[in-house]
Amino acid sequence: MNVRPLADRVLVKIDEVETKSAGGLFIPATAQEKTQTAVVIAVGDDKEKIKVSVGQKVMHDKYAGTQVKINGEDHLILKAGDIIAVIE
Repeated sequence: MNVRPLADRVLVKIDEVETKSAGGLFIPATAQEKTQTAVVIAVGDDKEKIKVSVGQKVMHDKYAGTQVKINGEDHLILKAGDIIAVIE
C-alpha cells in the first residue's frame, strides 16, 4: 500500500524505542524519553512549509501526529511543524 501525505504533512516510520536499559532492566513506557525519532518516508506537496526530505532521520514530540499501520509496520503522519529537528 502506498500512502502519500497531503499539504504540509510528513509520513515517517517510527524508530524502535529501547525498552531495556544497559543493565538489563525493562523501562516502562511512562518513563521513556518524551522525544522520539523516525525516518521520513514521504512528504506532502507544500514545499514552503516542509523542510525535510525522504530518507532523513528526524526528531518529533512523543504525542504528535496520527499513528497508522502500513504493511504491518507503525508509521506516523505528522504536520511539518511537529518535527523538532533533523538528526545528522
